[in-house]
Amino acid sequence: MGVPMATARGTVNVSHHMFYLTDDGLLPQPPFTPTNGLLVARPGAAVIFTGASSGVVEIQVEVHGDSPPMVSTDGWDEVVETTVQVPRGRLAVDAPMANAPDLPVLTPAGPGSYRIRVHARGRDTAPDIVAFEPAEHYLITVWPSPPAPEAVHKQTDRYGETLRQSAAQAPSIPLAVADNREAIRRRRLEDYLRQAASRLVRQPHFEIWSRLRWLKAAA
Repeated sequence: MGVPMATARGTVNVSHHMFYLTDDGLLPQPPFTPTNGLLVARPGAAVIFTGASSGVVEIQVEVHGDSPPMVSTDGWDEVVETTVQVPRGRLAVDAPMANAPDLPVLTPAGPGSYRIRVHARGRDTAPDIVAFEPAEHYLITVWPSPPAPEAVHKQTDRYGETLRQSAAQAPSIPLAVADNREAIRRRRLEDYLRQAASRLVRQPHFEIWSRLRWLKAAA
């Protein structure tokens, strides 16, 4: 007990201050509100927030078959753990705007409920920069576990505090509403285009051409 089944190190490309854990490459949909200042969990995914706006960060992963030993916070700035449901059973480190790094699948036991613990340091080193060389380091530990409340083990960096303050001031948006906003917007636009097209067929050709150009630009 406590010995990892698999470990690996590498780098991951970040974009817009984040990288992901995704189940079979399915990217989570925004908005993301990092109330703990480090990560947001969604069904089949987790979003980890970085100080660097883009570039690369260093990452180490540990896969356990059972609960690992007591958490160590020495040498780390932030440590948070939470539960993620993994319906497809293939949770892995992923990059928003680049190829996924060559790291192992974090959920070899297949679909189910998992605990993820994220350690972070270096986010205050040069926040908002393009990190051509990694100045931030992350340790991600994963193991099968029934759902449990989020646990915050350490919160000390300034970047995390800024995220927590911003999250506290942000208006609360129900997740179902947030995830469906784009679909609702597209349905409304499609309805409008159909109605507009039915009106245009009764108008002169030049006016039809002009309005279709406008509708295409609006879409």
